[in-house]
Amino acid sequence: MPEVDDHLDYGLSVLFIGFNPSLRSGETGHHYANPRNNFWRILEQSGLTPRRYHPTEDQDLLKLGFGFTNIVARPTRGVEDIAREEYKEGREILRKTLSTYLPKIACYVGKGVYTEFSGRKKANWGFQPQSQVDGVIDFVAPSSSGLVRMPMKEIVEIYTELRLELEDDPEN
Repeated sequence: MPEVDDHLDYGLSVLFIGFNPSLRSGETGHHYANPRNNFWRILEQSGLTPRRYHPTEDQDLLKLGFGFTNIVARPTRGVEDIAREEYKEGREILRKTLSTYLPKIACYVGKGVYTEFSGRKKANWGFQPQSQVDGVIDFVAPSSSGLVRMPMKEIVEIYTELRLELEDDPEN
């Protein structure tokens, strides 16, 4: 199955980083395409986007200053199908991507994404005290997977922190 293209640019406000694309995303070529994934609803409800976007519009979010990538590019049924070697390679590629594009904020969509990249055992939701790449602020958000058991209201509140930070930044 083909990889889902990253959507990257210089000067991004936020680079959303997932574990890896779902099989549905691999089939369609678009990020967060599984109909059970709440990503697009979360962005709208948190006020990060002015409306609910469709996965086929993922590249359009570059105009809003939002980009997309994953720690592992290969689509799988679940994270349990990702090999340790793929994570190792993915960490190197992600570090290079962040260092090259220097988004203002790296938003890890799931604690597991952040801990896998950072090597930390634990992380709190929200902004992290230490950055993994100089010049990039790290933000840990809940996964948008439909399997997450956290109430949607709590998930949206965490993503709202991200929006509030962007609104407080005079460069946005």
